[in-house]
Amino acid sequence: MQDLLAIAYPWLKAAHVISVISWMAGIFYLPRLFVHHAESGEAGSDVSETFKMMEMKLYSVIMTPAMIATWTFGILLVAIPGVLGWWFLPKFIAVLIMTGFHAWLNGRRKEFLEDRNTRSGRTYRFANEIPTVLMVIIVIAVIVKPF
Repeated sequence: MQDLLAIAYPWLKAAHVISVISWMAGIFYLPRLFVHHAESGEAGSDVSETFKMMEMKLYSVIMTPAMIATWTFGILLVAIPGVLGWWFLPKFIAVLIMTGFHAWLNGRRKEFLEDRNTRSGRTYRFANEIPTVLMVIIVIAVIVKPF
């Protein structure tokens, strides 16, 4: 099995990077949708209902499948001998936090869906910075490998 994974390494790595890009695109965009949704005015309005649909599709059709693919290809890469180093620990911690942030976003999406959002657009603007910080940590850990 390990030999097969080693042969498939470049393809697994490419699939992992594609998955990460897709996940990150969604994880950057959903808080921006929340900013506009929170500032759009009346709950239950046509605009609010449109945001609910956009948020649901982004989360369910793009973000969650991309996250699952990211984890799947990442686990397969970790199974290849010689791939891991000390750089992996900060990356892994950042990915766990990113996964938690993904779940937090789903909780906020559900609040909007039920017209129960109590957070301001400013909160979501701040939340939008979290994946940026995590991305910087992950990229430096993987590319620079300072550990």
